[in-house]
Amino acid sequence: MRFFCSLFLSFFTVYTLTIRSSFAQEIDLDAGAQLFSDNCAVCHMGGNNSVKPDKTLKLEVLHQFSRDSFDAIKYQVENGGGGMPAFGEKLSDEDLCNVASFVLNTAKNNSW
Repeated sequence: MRFFCSLFLSFFTVYTLTIRSSFAQEIDLDAGAQLFSDNCAVCHMGGNNSVKPDKTLKLEVLHQFSRDSFDAIKYQVENGGGGMPAFGEKLSDEDLCNVASFVLNTAKNNSW
């Protein structure tokens, strides 16, 4: 009986992990670029910052202000702060992920 319980729990765990990973969101950098253009470029054209010029989207500056990760960028876009409006109610979670990925990818590739 213990063997069957172990076996069942093992299969259940594998099944749960498989189902979760199949729902993992796919990132679309092109969609992120469009969202950035539509919502962010007015203040962040070329990775700059027209409101706070010292807080650009260049990787070294993102690192300096602890915004050099996907989660930190997504949080900033979603919640705003420091002069930046929050976009959490305007953009879907998928949109937030796409634009955060676009910003981080562009910064890491020094493509501003």
